[in-house]
Amino acid sequence: MAAKPLIGINTDYRSTRKEHAALSFVAAGYYDGITASGGIPVILPPLADEEDVIRLLDLLDGVVMVGGADLDPRRDGYMPHPAVRPMDTRREDFDRMLAKHICARHMPVLAIGSGMQLLNITEGGTLFLHIPEDLPKAIPHKDPIDQSHRHALLVERGSAMERVYGDGEIRVNSMHHMAIDDVAQSFKVTARAPDGVIEAIESAVEGWVAIGTQFHPEAESASALDVKIFEEFVVGITGEVPEMRLVA
Repeated sequence: MAAKPLIGINTDYRSTRKEHAALSFVAAGYYDGITASGGIPVILPPLADEEDVIRLLDLLDGVVMVGGADLDPRRDGYMPHPAVRPMDTRREDFDRMLAKHICARHMPVLAIGSGMQLLNITEGGTLFLHIPEDLPKAIPHKDPIDQSHRHALLVERGSAMERVYGDGEIRVNSMHHMAIDDVAQSFKVTARAPDGVIEAIESAVEGWVAIGTQFHPEAESASALDVKIFEEFVVGITGEVPEMRLVA
């Protein structure tokens, strides 16, 4: 039996506040999803030394890039927008460095939420900064009152998304106000909301296992099918279907 793959997970970061010291944290759904799918999660703190990041990636078989607050649009040449709530600078510095090296070496990656947006930006894509303004006819993609807000998902045939969800009606959680606009040439769109907003991308580069979802398969509001995205990612790395997936 082959050794389980080591899969890194970047962390969110919160600087020192009155009620607590500086801390890094990650939702349990990320490492639980990896563990249940046959991988070993490795938590990655927001490092500043690029050589340390390279050394870590040399040891890993893949990376999950987690969601969180917004990317700072000024770093990509956009004007600031009042709806943007940027993530902590220390985290964003690390995430951008991490994404750069993941893309450069075509390392297996599962990118979720703002992680998917960063993956697309890193490879030359662009973003909508605020869906209600940029796409005024779009359906709601975020409900501040209902963290379990869901909408339909339309998947492309022959994609990892189709392998996960199969046929039938699909609904996924939705908690974002930014979204992919222009898709980088390295990726293809594999799922959209009914209004056309991009909800999933996959690598268009042969041999590169790269999956991005705008929705959150790690969240408590995720369905059992959503969680199988982690399994699809791990299978893409190992080529081995875990026993729990062997069905007649």
